[in-house]
Formats: sequence, structure tokens, C-alpha cells
Amino acid sequence: MMKHLRILLGILLLLTETVSAGGREYAVRGPQGGLAMKVTLPDGMDPQTQRCPMVILMHGIFSSKDYNPMPAIAKSLAASGIASIRFDFNGHGKSEGRLQDMTVGLEIADALAVWEYAESLPYVDGIGLLGHSQGGVIASMAAGRLAGRGGDVPLGVVLVAPGSVIKEACQGGKFFNARFDPEDPPEFVRCWGVRKLGREYLLSTQTLDIYGTASAYQGRVCILHGDKDSIVPMWCSEKYKETYGDRATLTVIAGENHMINRRRDEVIRQTVSFFKSVFED
Repeated sequence: MMKHLRILLGILLLLTETVSAGGREYAVRGPQGGLAMKVTLPDGMDPQTQRCPMVILMHGIFSSKDYNPMPAIAKSLAASGIASIRFDFNGHGKSEGRLQDMTVGLEIADALAVWEYAESLPYVDGIGLLGHSQGGVIASMAAGRLAGRGGDVPLGVVLVAPGSVIKEACQGGKFFNARFDPEDPPEFVRCWGVRKLGREYLLSTQTLDIYGTASAYQGRVCILHGDKDSIVPMWCSEKYKETYGDRATLTVIAGENHMINRRRDEVIRQTVSFFKSVFED
């Protein structure tokens, strides 16, 4: 009995996903329900006696914690002594909720719920945020929200091809291959015929104060963007750099596309180097 209890406590401590006879169990819940997540600790680390920094990894729209580049980033961070939590936003991957009901506001709430959970872990010594594509928008706005609260804030933020163009896309009535009336969108539109975006997303995204919210964060920011990105234009990252000023660096990765599958090693190298720097300061 005691052996089984110790195993269960270890599983909860490490934030692994568990499945019971009644369904999936979640350590963290957002507005739409449970959030599936995975933790990666540095090799050989004992979370009961040692401490380390942690990075919360946020995927893009229609993606998942298990899709490129998140698993590779988590692995490389661990090799440098940095833990990570990667999770599925509501309506994505193995998390609860419907994609059709997803909004940027709900994803920010998901991110803040994961932040609070990470802060509660006894082995975590400092937290950073990383977001790719729409996840970059969420990371930037979540950092700004945390700064506005006046409490603890991320020690550093990495934005990989941050997809702030979502606002202009919804204002223009064109999101990927979906077309709609931006003033009166339908109940949902289908992207590529299968992915549903709901009316609330299409309307609320048009009025987001992305850069204004992000600007409240006064810490260090690393912005990475491939010059072959055909999905998120470079001006998104340039606007972020302008917003943050000297607090941010913008590195253009020659030959990299939006999916981060051409020069992934360089993106990861820059990411790990940045977080090592901010955590060691």
C-alpha cells in the first residue's frame, strides 16, 4: 500500500499525465477544463532534494505540446539543467474543451493557470516563458498580465515567430484559407476544411491590444524569426522589438521557415543560450 502511495505522489510531483478508469486526470485546469501537460527534468535531477529553473512552452494554433519544435526544445533545455513544462491549450491535443470555443483570452488564462502551478512546485527556482506562433502572442501577453499584477514575473521570454498577425487576419476576414465577413462572422469557419474557429475568436481577436499588453513586461526578451516564414510576416517580430526596445533582441534565422524544421538546431541553440543567461544572472 505504501509503495503504491509513493509511486502516486511521485507521478503528481513530476506532472506526468495519468489516466484512470473514469478518464484522464489533470493537475491543472483552465476555463475550458483540464490541460494535458508534460514535464521534462534535467537528467539525474532529484526534485525532492534539488532545485532548477523551468520554462513553460506554448505551442501555436492547431498544434500541440508533442509537435515540433516543443519536444526538441524541452530535451535541449534539460541537457542544460533547465526543466520545462509543455502543455496543450484548451481544445488542442489531449486537453479538454472544443477548438471552436478557443479564444486568445482563454489561452492566456490557460497559460496563467500553468504559471501558478509551476510556481507552486518546490523544486522550481525561477520561471521563463517560450511561445511559438500564436503561442508567442500568448506568452507575450501573459508576461504582460503577470507584470500588471505586481507579483513574480518571468525571468525571460522567448518569442519564436510570434503570430501577432492573427489580429490583422481576423480584421481582414481571411484566416489561412477561410474567408468570412469580419463584422458579422458565422458561428464558425473551417480552416483547411477541418479546423473550426468560432465566431468569438474571429471577433475578439480583432480588438486585442497585443503590443500594449506585452509592453508591461520589463524583463529580457529574445525574438527569433526565420526569413523564409510564409505564415507569420517579419513585421510581427519587428513590431515586438519596437515595443520592447532595448529589453529585446531580434535574431533573423536565415533559411528557417515557420514550422522550425529547417534550422531547428540554430533556433534551439539561441533559445537555450538565452535562458541560461537569464537564469544565471
